[in-house]
Amino acid sequence: MNSLTTALARLLVFPGLLFAIPAAWFFLWVERKSVALMQGRIGPPFMQPFFDFIKLLGKTTPPRNGLGGLLMKAWPLIAVSSAAGAVGLLPVLPLSGGFEGDLILLLALLELPSMCIIAAGFSSRSIFGEIGSAREAVLSVAYNVVFLLAIVSIAASQHTFRLEGLAALQYSPLHLLGIAAILVCLPAKLHINPFSLPNAEQEIYSGPMTEYAGPELAMWELSHGLEWVAATGLVATLVAPHVTVWWLGVLLFAALSFGVVLLLSVVAAATARLQIDTTVRFYWQCTLIFAVLAISSALFMRFRL
Repeated sequence: MNSLTTALARLLVFPGLLFAIPAAWFFLWVERKSVALMQGRIGPPFMQPFFDFIKLLGKTTPPRNGLGGLLMKAWPLIAVSSAAGAVGLLPVLPLSGGFEGDLILLLALLELPSMCIIAAGFSSRSIFGEIGSAREAVLSVAYNVVFLLAIVSIAASQHTFRLEGLAALQYSPLHLLGIAAILVCLPAKLHINPFSLPNAEQEIYSGPMTEYAGPELAMWELSHGLEWVAATGLVATLVAPHVTVWWLGVLLFAALSFGVVLLLSVVAAATARLQIDTTVRFYWQCTLIFAVLAISSALFMRFRL
């Protein structure tokens, strides 16, 4: 199978759309159900995220004229496409291909949904959307310093920016330290407690999504679910031991991704939303220590060798 066929299979079949879309709805249900159970509620039925998606597709979208209306339609489509592309790059199967530097492309695709959310809030011309977008921008700057340095430290220690090479890493203190820093950043990237600032319903309704409805809002929900699959999948590929049997690699990827979803859901249920200044101090004064230690260790190991 040539490289083009392999890339299409990864994007469209596994770990791409055929797997990622059902997994996105499942992860959204697990997150909502876990939080509900920890709070003493029943929670949604198993198929609720899928039903919500179908219901939104059947609703009408408020008419919007001019360039602003076109942009508001474009942002969720770009977000879905970039999240799906990020999932398709994950090196789940042994010898799944890839190319040198595909880690950089993955990081760019993971960041695009956040940028689209920022642009969508300002395009809506809603005060609630603009406040949510401003919070999203501040939050992105705060956690991305830690997130990017943690990943770069892992890549630098192995002298490669190829995802397949990083997936075959041997466990080391530097490797585990980088994964810990990534895990601390995921609640902010996925907009769950204690960092659910851009969509704080009690303060600014739905933040950047306030003016969205119908199929456009359905695309945002799908994008959010695909972000869950991509972000937890990245951690799963870094944590999973290297295997040569394809079905074992699939099982490990699914089980580890599910475990990360449960972990983040428990954290979300056990914590309250932090203020924006507290969040920034947390990432820049506390969590940044993880990334600084990781990249310092990577440089030390590199020069020692």
